[in-house]
Amino acid sequence: MNLKPLLASGGAGVVLLALAGCVPNNPSSSDAAGAITVDSSADSCTVSADSATSGTLTFSVTNSGDQVTEFYLLGDDGLRIVGEVENVGPGISRDLVVQAQPGDYYTVCKPGMVGDGVGKAAFTVSGDRVELDGDLQAQVDQAATNYVAYVKDQVAQLVTGTDTFLDAYTSGDDATARSLYAITRANYERIEPVAESFGDLDPEIDFREADVAEGDEWTGWHRIEKDLFPPTAAENGGVEYTPLTQDQRTMYADKLRDNTQELYDAVHDPSYTVTIDAISNGAIGLLEEVASGKITGEEEIWSHTDLWDFQANLEGAKVAYEGVRDIALEKDPKLVDEIDQRFQTLQSTLATYGSLDSGFVYYNDLTTEQVKQLADQVNALSEPLSQLTATLVG
Repeated sequence: MNLKPLLASGGAGVVLLALAGCVPNNPSSSDAAGAITVDSSADSCTVSADSATSGTLTFSVTNSGDQVTEFYLLGDDGLRIVGEVENVGPGISRDLVVQAQPGDYYTVCKPGMVGDGVGKAAFTVSGDRVELDGDLQAQVDQAATNYVAYVKDQVAQLVTGTDTFLDAYTSGDDATARSLYAITRANYERIEPVAESFGDLDPEIDFREADVAEGDEWTGWHRIEKDLFPPTAAENGGVEYTPLTQDQRTMYADKLRDNTQELYDAVHDPSYTVTIDAISNGAIGLLEEVASGKITGEEEIWSHTDLWDFQANLEGAKVAYEGVRDIALEKDPKLVDEIDQRFQTLQSTLATYGSLDSGFVYYNDLTTEQVKQLADQVNALSEPLSQLTATLVG
């Protein structure tokens, strides 16, 4: 996970409901202005309402502080992410669109995008459960079934790939571990919004060193990355990097293996499901991951394998989008055509730098002009893709 600012704003955040929600008949359940307003400052999170009626809710988030911020709608346990909008720069407003079923939730803002956040408050959704009728409901149900199957498959592959990678790492076979690092992570990067929906699981698996709050332990893929691709003193704040001991390698490997298994167990739980807005916002969230880290070289700062992650994020976004494409096509064929074309353009450009099978150019070998071209195409795709959720649930 990368928590740096986006190159361009726009789009709703990730929505992964552990509920069997359906597209609502009513177009909106927010206030008279059409949205619930959120003001995120340096030390508060002011939400204009603490309750709403079930259906499609729009939270219009404005950052009045001086740091990039995030806004979250959390489940009743205060950990599970029901919806999020990330990388809201100072003076910027962005919308989070969610389909909310009746229940208890929490709202919270996270200025600086680290720590526990500020202004955590209860939020209640009342009313009837929202259902659909006819063939459209069948399409929605099938899209959810297909996407859950995809997620389970990716996580199952991640478990076995991680085991192989960690076996090489803990045995001291660094050359093999380095060769497996980027390709193994692809399974995770394709479905990263799923992991983000399970509270602290994504931070423990995928936080970069810069993302870790003071006093917290840094674990996961990027802790091991730094040990496999050790920085020079100049790259490490002027301090010589100290390799991990064998016991430390084993400890971090065991932690990553356990967390990956926990993710597997979570998505294979019989109650695990997704909603149509979860799928579309997953696609949006994956493009946000590209824009906020991969395209800036800040995700894989030691290995420089950002383009492997970029490709996996793009593939995951495409799978999520295609799962709901036919439904969106009935509502806005022009939007679908635009998204199709921009996916194709971005994929074609990325393919000029390699593939997951053959490997990619390392990020630090790209020119400024090449990075700009990729960034421009990511932003060009993000703009129409950000409209997908509202089109589906509107």
